[in-house]
Amino acid sequence: MAIGRRQLLRAAVVLTSPALLAGCAGEVQRFASWAQARKAVFELLFGSPRLSGSWTLSQMLQHVAQGIHYSMTAFPELKPGWYRATVGAGAFAVFNARGKMSHSLDEAIPGAPALNAELSLKSAVQGLLDAMDAFAAFQGALAPHFVYGALDRADYERAHLMHLANHWQALTG
Repeated sequence: MAIGRRQLLRAAVVLTSPALLAGCAGEVQRFASWAQARKAVFELLFGSPRLSGSWTLSQMLQHVAQGIHYSMTAFPELKPGWYRATVGAGAFAVFNARGKMSHSLDEAIPGAPALNAELSLKSAVQGLLDAMDAFAAFQGALAPHFVYGALDRADYERAHLMHLANHWQALTG
């Protein structure tokens, strides 16, 4: 079966997008720094925020904390290497260039333990702050992201900030 010209062009774009966008980094939307993100998470304790969607606010914070922890240890399941090197790297390059991530806001990390809907907001906030502190102090080798593949420290921090900001969009009140 012959591959059509359009299919070949689409494949070329997917395979070269990460290279074309390498080094392009847009301003991260919502949280410009790790400190700003920490402050916003802490301030959740002093308001009456609600989360739209199927997760509780506590579950959302647990989910973000899981991603941060896994970046220092290992994600329970990884997409295949070819996927991380092409589609995943391309997705991160696009998100990085935009400074903004978009993904399903109620999709768990594959293989991660279930999120505890009964965990108090205070405990979830503390858990996320602890994960952020651990990441800030972490000096070891970072684990490959389950979709994006290998990320350096700066890219992982941007990914975590964009991930939190994407979930933050579902907050009301």
